[in-house]
Amino acid sequence: MSAAERLISSDDHVDLAHDSIKANLTTKYHAAYDAALMEFGMGMAKTMSSKANGLWRKQQGLAPKEIAGMTALSERSYPAAGRAGHTDAQARLDDMDADGIDQSVMYCEVSAFRYLYLLKEGNREATRAFNQTMTEFGSLAPDRMIVSYQIPIHDIDGAVAEVRWVAASGGKSLQLPVFPAELGLPDYWDERYDPLWAAIQETGLPICLHIGLNTQLESLAERDPTPQKGIFVGAVALSTAEPLGMFIMGGVFERFPELKVVFVEPGLGWVSWWLYIVDDLKARQGYEFPAITKPPSHYFHQNVFLTFIDEPDAYRLAQERLGVDNIMWSSDYPHPVSSWPRSQQVVNEMFDGIPADDRTKIVSGNAARVWNL
Repeated sequence: MSAAERLISSDDHVDLAHDSIKANLTTKYHAAYDAALMEFGMGMAKTMSSKANGLWRKQQGLAPKEIAGMTALSERSYPAAGRAGHTDAQARLDDMDADGIDQSVMYCEVSAFRYLYLLKEGNREATRAFNQTMTEFGSLAPDRMIVSYQIPIHDIDGAVAEVRWVAASGGKSLQLPVFPAELGLPDYWDERYDPLWAAIQETGLPICLHIGLNTQLESLAERDPTPQKGIFVGAVALSTAEPLGMFIMGGVFERFPELKVVFVEPGLGWVSWWLYIVDDLKARQGYEFPAITKPPSHYFHQNVFLTFIDEPDAYRLAQERLGVDNIMWSSDYPHPVSSWPRSQQVVNEMFDGIPADDRTKIVSGNAARVWNL
């Protein structure tokens, strides 16, 4: 394939400063914003605990060591480490050009919906301030830098209003929490979300669920003896089976068949097995899924998309069960696993020899369809 092959990365990252967000928020809500951030940070203390690692080091006869934590990238050495494009739009565009990336779907490192619902006042205004700051980042090249707008789900009327604002403003990507139960809210099959699903279906925008933390696994994070919580991180990806099942077997896609839901960074291999087992539960093992009329895999292929980075068996898994139309390549800039600045080379190596139409779907075509590019 040509070095000029079109690549759309379905998962990259930007890092917004809270001061930038607050610059778009009226000052009377700043104190509430800061208080919500502090409350969220205190709630994350157990997840970030290094107590188990300290015990492991003691048993191994090793001296105590300060641990940077699973989200700290500064101490890791990899090509994209410390790139200015993480926070600066022009630098990001330059890095996209250097990497041969035509368009990039971008998610903020700040999971705003984890703390916006904690605001005692001004949560709708703070949501809009966050999303306006995302707009500003992408405004340098909005056709290439596809920013994902975060939609808090604690206030459904507010969420619907924000979705409509995003659509009216020309936005192309919505990001929702992966696990509503983390926030003390009902799961996505619950009818409280139906007005939101109806509004999103009307806009044609995709719902993006980016895998990151799952505070429901807080006990595991606390018990994980590895420095950057490597046991916990792997388990979070696997726990994506929870929302996947809620959307499918909970009947959301039965009621809203035109929704597009993107699971970002879940991994592919386990999803292939999961699709096999849930179909088997219904077809052979006598499990009842009364909210749906077809096999679970039908709704997966109709409504669900998965992003991946450079998994070696991606195409085989797509052919065998996941579907070539349902997977999308990503660079994951600027995280440690990112293919930057070798994305063209990595794609060439990963998909060498596969049919051209399938290759195009995976590296650009499916993303262009999902995000209406």
